[in-house]
Amino acid sequence: MEEIQPEAVAAPAGKARKEVIPFTGYQQFIILILALLQFTIILDFMIISPLGDILLKTLGLSTSQFGSVVSAYAISAGISGILAAGFADKFDRKKLLLFFYSGFIVGTAFCALAYNYQTLLLARVVTGLFGGVVGSISMAIITDVFTLSQRGRVMGFVQMAFAGSQILGVPIGLLLANIWGWHATFIMVVILSVLIGVAVVTRLKPLTEHLKLQSDKNALHHLWHTIQKRDYRIGFMATAMLSLGGFMLMPFTSAFLVNNVMIAQADLPVIFFFTGISSMIIMPLIGRLSDRVDKFKIFVFGSVVAAIMVVVYTNLGPVPIWMVIVINMILFMGIMSRMVPATALNSAVPEMYDRGAFMSINSSLQQMAGGVAAMFAGLVVVQAAESSPLKHFDTLGYVMVVIMVICIFLVYRVSRVVKRKLPVSS
Repeated sequence: MEEIQPEAVAAPAGKARKEVIPFTGYQQFIILILALLQFTIILDFMIISPLGDILLKTLGLSTSQFGSVVSAYAISAGISGILAAGFADKFDRKKLLLFFYSGFIVGTAFCALAYNYQTLLLARVVTGLFGGVVGSISMAIITDVFTLSQRGRVMGFVQMAFAGSQILGVPIGLLLANIWGWHATFIMVVILSVLIGVAVVTRLKPLTEHLKLQSDKNALHHLWHTIQKRDYRIGFMATAMLSLGGFMLMPFTSAFLVNNVMIAQADLPVIFFFTGISSMIIMPLIGRLSDRVDKFKIFVFGSVVAAIMVVVYTNLGPVPIWMVIVINMILFMGIMSRMVPATALNSAVPEMYDRGAFMSINSSLQQMAGGVAAMFAGLVVVQAAESSPLKHFDTLGYVMVVIMVICIFLVYRVSRVVKRKLPVSS
């Protein structure tokens, strides 16, 4: 099979933010396949939250146990990412992607077979060990193949998987859960993932250009040299704090809507559908904008919008479903306006020979921070009985606002690192 040559050649200084470079046909295929990969990974992780009320009642889980189920995936993904980081730049990225995606499929199949708290917890650990690394490999591929002036649009399209999971994945998953039980949702993810895996095997070309630039023969040395670099540590810290806030509300969203806002379980797919539709429209626009305008400015705008809407959302009482949908749409507009530019900026921090390791560590910190946030949420939120309103959900919102303020400072530092490098690299 023909080996692809990276197209991420440095853009001339002064043109990186103004000139819009079109995608080739093969680049368009890469965007599509990576978006589909992300769709399954995100859906597998996100579906736990909409299924939360069902799982709490069906398996008789406490809020702390449910928080552990959510965090098990994230923490195991973080650990595996750290362990894989030293090897991430030692192999063809396609082979590495297939290895970890295959493990993710097996782990998700185990989730479909789980029958109590212990087996579900173990299945989520296995899924996280493999699934958590797929995102970092995808990011390394994006950074290899696309210039910095293209990555805002690429991130916008690839992260549409987040919206797609809400438009199609979550509503269909909830529908299957209501008809055949929650196990059917994971079976759906397995079938879809197998089909995508076949496309990766048959269509994606090898990605080995980074192997020519390796200087560290030992994987542990490569990992250590990556962690030692100051600019990289700034990127790592920004990612961890972004994830710490982002994962805090997610585990108990459906339980909050059902028990506090008095939205019927059957109406939850409607909320996720319309929120996903709005995200699907907004993300490409944000992506294009972040290739033309200063990415940090867009991030600040998104942070302000998200902070306001988080406080509104976490203090909701019983309201009509249309109001929940509108609030969700505005909230996710703010969230996407943070995610896209921040991810694009962070992708420009590592050099080519460090990208796999950097993305693995970055993804690990993202997952582990998310796991810590989910566990923290499980300890803060209290539910007296299975149908009682959640208490202290608003506390999570105020904590998130503080974290968002800290993130503005950290992403500003990442932006300065990238601007310092821009004249000589992409």
